[in-house]
Amino acid sequence: MPRLDRIALISDVHGNLTALEAVLADIDARGIEQIYNLGDYVGKGPRGREVVDLCRRRCAVNILGNWDDFLPDPARTYDTEGMRWWLAQLGEGQGEWLRGLPFCHDFWLSGRRVRLFHASASSVHNRVRFDHDEAEFLGMFANTSATGSGPEPVVVGYGDTHDPFYEVGTDGRTLFNTGSVGNAMEDATPVYVILEGVLGADTPASFSVQFVRVPYDVEAELAEAARLGMPELAEYTSELRHGIYRGRMHDPAGPPYHRRGG
Repeated sequence: MPRLDRIALISDVHGNLTALEAVLADIDARGIEQIYNLGDYVGKGPRGREVVDLCRRRCAVNILGNWDDFLPDPARTYDTEGMRWWLAQLGEGQGEWLRGLPFCHDFWLSGRRVRLFHASASSVHNRVRFDHDEAEFLGMFANTSATGSGPEPVVVGYGDTHDPFYEVGTDGRTLFNTGSVGNAMEDATPVYVILEGVLGADTPASFSVQFVRVPYDVEAELAEAARLGMPELAEYTSELRHGIYRGRMHDPAGPPYHRRGG
């Protein structure tokens, strides 16, 4: 039996350095050396600059997220106090680095073509929730102008929705969501994924997807956000302490985070 490789997939850190450090410590304790990041390094949390620096050092693969694309965009028209604060918190050249990240990353693992991206095969700004329909499911495996051509994947991993799940469809198509390291909803405990298989092999071998929850010091993270004077602290507190999406803080019947609206 060939030796199996392990890859840790993290996503949606959103400036939460405390959660990222806890997750990286868990990854290190397992002896996993390959870390791939599926995007959304910044926004919502107070330490985007430090998160970007750490991920640039630790992650072998870094992928573009929607926040990474629009927050540093010089042409962005939507603006809030929070947006201005999170953008100002970035270090020199970090905005350009974020916007220049690749859209996706493809590789072979145990005879399966794997594709990783942030949100969907078409755009970092197109959200595909766990309660998608069949057309949306199949669309996640398609080649698009964003992904480029080449062998179509049979395994797709993504982030964006902060909602971990695993689904298998026709012809062995496997879709999974990593969940969020820094801004998990409902269960607010950070979550990441471990892929295990033979990296680079185009012939079948053992393959697995594992979800890992890692507790961390939430109060320390919130204290740092308060110390730095971050806007939208009440909203951040709601999400980190209770897993309640900021859009539902004052309106329990308001728009859900995970499920489709309507």
